[in-house]
Amino acid sequence: MLQDAVASLTDVFSPPFRRVMVKSLALTVGVLVLAGFGLDRLALSFVHVETGWLATTISLLIGLGLVAGLVLLAAPTTSLVAGFFLDEIAGLVEREIDPAGVPGRPAPAIDSALFTLRFAALSLLVTLAALALLFVPGFGLVAWIGANAYLLGRQYFELAARRFRPVAEARAMRRHFALPVYLAGLSIAGFVAIPLLNLFAPLFATALMARLHKRLEREG
Repeated sequence: MLQDAVASLTDVFSPPFRRVMVKSLALTVGVLVLAGFGLDRLALSFVHVETGWLATTISLLIGLGLVAGLVLLAAPTTSLVAGFFLDEIAGLVEREIDPAGVPGRPAPAIDSALFTLRFAALSLLVTLAALALLFVPGFGLVAWIGANAYLLGRQYFELAARRFRPVAEARAMRRHFALPVYLAGLSIAGFVAIPLLNLFAPLFATALMARLHKRLEREG
């Protein structure tokens, strides 16, 4: 498991992954900038203050609030954008670890879009839950990592498995190997917990679960 995690981390910064990473981050930044500009214009349209210093203060507070909000939304937005490149990442890893093997099949476009939207929504909910749990001393961080390990492990393992088997079989395989999938999920949760590095979490998680699926397939 540790070897898979180290190899996946190395992959994230390899030339083939960097191309996907640059596309993903560029789109993420573009989406966040447009969202920030639009929300700023919308917020200011509701503010009508004649006093110069008060208007400046309100504008500054709105700006700081938007920056904080966009930082919070960075990871879910990255998950949404990167979701459209995850099959490409999985294919790269599969060819690297099993060049003579049968290549996986990308999910149909509609299924892929639904998976991406569902996972982005899940990522947002986990982020919001994390904020609430951080106020629970001695429990918040542990609960957040534990929940993330299960949710992220489940999502990414099924993504890797569905490239080689029907959805029902992918879920059954994930349940059968629940412990190794959860342990791999802990690695992903730790990755997600690190600011800025969490922007690369979808790439790391996809590479890790593609490796885990191949290994469990051979062992099972």
